[in-house]
Amino acid sequence: MLLRVNQIDSYYGRSQTLHGVSLTVEEGELICVLGANGAGKSTLLKNIIGLVKPRQGSIEFSGRRIEQLAAFQIVREGITLCPEDKKIFPQMSVLKNLLLGAWVHGSDHSKIQKNLHDVFELFPILNDRQTQMAGTLSGGEQQMMVIGRSLMSNPKLLMLDEPSLGIAPLVVARIFEVIREINRRGTTILLVEQNASISLKTASRGYILETGQVILEGRAGDLLQDEKVKKAYLGL
Repeated sequence: MLLRVNQIDSYYGRSQTLHGVSLTVEEGELICVLGANGAGKSTLLKNIIGLVKPRQGSIEFSGRRIEQLAAFQIVREGITLCPEDKKIFPQMSVLKNLLLGAWVHGSDHSKIQKNLHDVFELFPILNDRQTQMAGTLSGGEQQMMVIGRSLMSNPKLLMLDEPSLGIAPLVVARIFEVIREINRRGTTILLVEQNASISLKTASRGYILETGQVILEGRAGDLLQDEKVKKAYLGL
């Protein structure tokens, strides 16, 4: 088991946001977590990456408890988060934004160059825009850059928070093609999304969060056929 989240409770101040949430991710899987705004999806990812600490429960990665580690230590363990709000540096070039994701490699220039080559292979447009200021990219291009930056650390587990948010449908389709390719190349992916249709068609398994609780889980194909999922998330 690569990741095991076991019965975590999480709070912002006195407000409880996660209630006994559990999930598992096997090495090589592509898992999606679905839910409406405020369901606790982003909070779950923040707990895993160490930006928020669970009040109860445990988080194991590659067999090691990580819930009390600092975020930078968790990144060193092999988890990266591609955040919903992108967190780009608009006045820096595309190349410099990408290189920020490679800090875990220190001065290992050969590894950094290999990772950069792989990112440019996945997103050729970033190769063309290396010297362009990141703030001048389109929303879709910025999303590609942020995913690329996350890949620069060679993660074992890539967590993606709402990669389709605010992006044109054609670009969303391209980004999800790349997400599938990243997974085919061996990176395990935990995907948080509101776009249930494309997520369930991309993932192997899924979890449904409502008000901070897992209310449904199963194989993606089965969830696509579930009447509750159809009504609440697919508009059917």
